[in-house]
Amino acid sequence: MTRVGVLGTGRMGSAFAKALARDGHEVLLWNRTLDRCYALAGQLGSGVDVAATAAEVAANTDVTLSMVADGAAVASIYQGPDGVLAGAHAGAVLVDLSTVPPSTIRALEPLARERGAGILDAPVSGSVGLAEAGELTLMVGGSTDDLERARRALESLAKRIVHMGPLGSGAAMKLAVNAVIFGLNNAVAEALVLAEKAGIDRALAYDVFATSAVGAPYVGYKRAAFVDPDVTPVAFALELAEKDLRLITGLADEVGTAVPQSDVNLALIQEAAARVGADRDFSTVAVHLREAGTAAITVSATSGGGGEGR
Repeated sequence: MTRVGVLGTGRMGSAFAKALARDGHEVLLWNRTLDRCYALAGQLGSGVDVAATAAEVAANTDVTLSMVADGAAVASIYQGPDGVLAGAHAGAVLVDLSTVPPSTIRALEPLARERGAGILDAPVSGSVGLAEAGELTLMVGGSTDDLERARRALESLAKRIVHMGPLGSGAAMKLAVNAVIFGLNNAVAEALVLAEKAGIDRALAYDVFATSAVGAPYVGYKRAAFVDPDVTPVAFALELAEKDLRLITGLADEVGTAVPQSDVNLALIQEAAARVGADRDFSTVAVHLREAGTAAITVSATSGGGGEGR
């Protein structure tokens, strides 16, 4: 088995740790709030330990996985005297699985190479439940050699690992996937409220969606969040959805393409966060639409709140 570090023990990072421990890897945890790590290590038992710094994790593992909120957080945990790069060593592979711009991981590559370490971006597609079950899809950017050295650890998380190309291409693909997810999320919310307002039972309408032509895996595993939003735990907050949509529209500006649906989706996510709370699950776009009625959104596709210059 492989010695694997997990940096960031939020919902998804904790799920990574559980999947890795189940597969018999030695796991070393670190989080800015160490109490969270100790609780998780206690839950998972022998073979799972806690490190005092990110540098300690990188120094004592073969593969270091990071899963944090944004590009600034990635840069923060990688750099500095207690950061990942300070502990990186020859033969190890540093893998960031966060949803960040491609430029984030590319900026770290020369620093990792100086230490003799490999580096990959491997953002995920799938839910926390799929992560715990080891059934994610990973979109990997970086060299083939680095991927092969990290593969055994990554296989504990994913049923499918797709090598997208050079470093940063995994991050770009993740943003493209998320553009579809946000479109689907908001379309399901809109259609569900439409059916309800027309007198159809919410749960019944949702079950028809799930068994119809639009019944993507996302529609299946988000049923509880849409049907019972007040009692279903948050899986992905509106504030994170807004962050990702800003990354999507920013990447569109960078590569020179229009993303009018993402512009509208960003505006709708912002309005939902303002109404129901930015910490609510992003499926609560439906709650916002249900409460707001015809006043739900006033921003057109051409005036949406996208990236710079939009």
